[in-house]
Amino acid sequence: MLAAERGAASNTLQAYRRDLADFSAFVAARGWLPEDADGTAVRDYLAHLSGAGMAPSTSARRLSALRQFFRFLYADGLRDDDPCATIDSPRQGRSLPRHLSEDEVEQLLAAARRRGGAGGTRLVALLEVLYATGLRVSELVGLPRSALSRDSQMLIVRGKGGKERMIPLGDAATDALAAYQAVRGGFAPKGRSAGRESPWLFPSRSRDGHLTRARFAQMLKAVALEAGLDAARVSPHVLRHSFASHLLAHGADLRALQQMLGHADIATTQIYTHVLDERLKALVARAHPLAAD
Repeated sequence: MLAAERGAASNTLQAYRRDLADFSAFVAARGWLPEDADGTAVRDYLAHLSGAGMAPSTSARRLSALRQFFRFLYADGLRDDDPCATIDSPRQGRSLPRHLSEDEVEQLLAAARRRGGAGGTRLVALLEVLYATGLRVSELVGLPRSALSRDSQMLIVRGKGGKERMIPLGDAATDALAAYQAVRGGFAPKGRSAGRESPWLFPSRSRDGHLTRARFAQMLKAVALEAGLDAARVSPHVLRHSFASHLLAHGADLRALQQMLGHADIATTQIYTHVLDERLKALVARAHPLAAD
């Protein structure tokens, strides 16, 4: 159902498969089939996860997989009830998204530019596009050549659930992509003439035919060290958070940010309101008549 009706990505399907397999093993030890488990079994499972030291966020994700599973069984008439309907999600502390400062992002880009050569040109293009659009790393490395609009000013991205969205590219990203296009053929799989036939914007010799998420993450860690940054603080997702935080800090609208990030629910985008809070505090400190007292 997740694959056929919702167009879930392979990574999402694998995550659901792992979570449901873990629950199945837990209830099997108690003589249950997963599809026959009741609310008590689900609560016992959550208590088991908590006792094992599982983070509340991970337990909440496992419960989300179970909700989808039992909701599917109920909707298809395979069960008369939904055992998860009255179960609350584990309480989670709200953690702020990690992001880099604007100066740190510039240090990262400057280090990539210093590399030179075809590899440096590709890395600059990857970083500029990621910071200009806030793409998920899977969306970035899996961009088809057709994603780039004819005037190279927009990206057409197919995100979660197969939903398409259009994201504008700034001048820096557009220029970086133009420079990269001249050397792109050198990264194509063997057997393709100068890589021109590859359908991917960032081709490689990987099994998928395009740059992998793991390889890009490695490249990012390496250039972070060259930039004098703590590599543990730098990842593709941190750059996505940086894009969102910096946009809001410069006055972007939350709804527009939601569309660019590809969030189905604005509640997901609201994790970035810490930036809005800081902006409002600065505004009051600067503009309120009693602020100087």
